[in-house]
Amino acid sequence: MDPTAVADIFATFRPVRCRRMFGGLGVYADGVMFALVADGRLYLKADVPFGGELAARGAEPFIYESGGRTVTVSYWSMPESALDDPDEAAELGARALGLARRAAAEREAASRRRVVPHGM
Repeated sequence: MDPTAVADIFATFRPVRCRRMFGGLGVYADGVMFALVADGRLYLKADVPFGGELAARGAEPFIYESGGRTVTVSYWSMPESALDDPDEAAELGARALGLARRAAAEREAASRRRVVPHGM
């Protein structure tokens, strides 16, 4: 799946930008990565409840091998039905983007908590 195909899938949702990463693509909206493409499949950022909903629609988790171990991250494949349904793709993309924004805000807050001002 190339950047043009990804942009077409999310055309109803909003403009997206793809950046190459680790042999795949990171998919960004408003500067936040909310999806990725690996091995020709599109995956959405998900938490446990959203991942469960995606699984019920036939989605699978993004899993890869690293250093002899299997790694599962918080991305689930886009259901096949959404690849051909712009409204469904937009709804799922919006949910994934919301989760990605929340995760980014939590990482930023955690980073600020680790920084101790000089002299304390």
